[in-house]
Amino acid sequence: VTMKSAVLASLIGAAAAFAPSQNAASKATALNAEKSPAIPFLPYPENLKGYVGDDIAFDPLRISDYFPMDYLRESELKHGRICQLAIVGYIAVDQGVVLHPLGQGLSSAAAHDVMVQNGVMGNALVFIGLFEIVSWLAIAEMLQGSGREPGDFGFGTSFLNGKTDEQIAKLKYQEIKNGRLAMMAFGGAVTQSVLYDVGFPYFK
Repeated sequence: VTMKSAVLASLIGAAAAFAPSQNAASKATALNAEKSPAIPFLPYPENLKGYVGDDIAFDPLRISDYFPMDYLRESELKHGRICQLAIVGYIAVDQGVVLHPLGQGLSSAAAHDVMVQNGVMGNALVFIGLFEIVSWLAIAEMLQGSGREPGDFGFGTSFLNGKTDEQIAKLKYQEIKNGRLAMMAFGGAVTQSVLYDVGFPYFK
């Protein structure tokens, strides 16, 4: 009986070795899955579908798998818009366009510490905090399914009147691309001006 059991067990084990495993099937499915156009060796991030920029599908860290896409797009638009204003302001100050009396004769990099010491940045922080509180109400409603589009605060929507859906989509894409460029530009300008004490165009 023992010998028969051993032979039967060996036959079952041999047959199992030739049977397709579920893991192999999963790997095959992953290999055949739709790929990201931006990074062709990675799978397409499914949560990006339906949003402006889904034709590129750049999300190598799969952040969209862990956070709501509406919130991620809201954050991207907010930071992009702020940096578009910031890089223009940073360059303007370094070119001599200064509105605040305490900033006269200072570069953008040097003005920061002076403004902090005189409490100007603290006042700005209060107003920024108030804006964040008010804007969060709209964001919270959006995340609860109000139908609001990310980044839509009702400003500038008149520029979209009379435009086709294709034209509106193009404008939204342009805003995102310009915002991404501004984020990189502002980060680079600040880094160069602080590390090397140089002004516009921030080359050493």
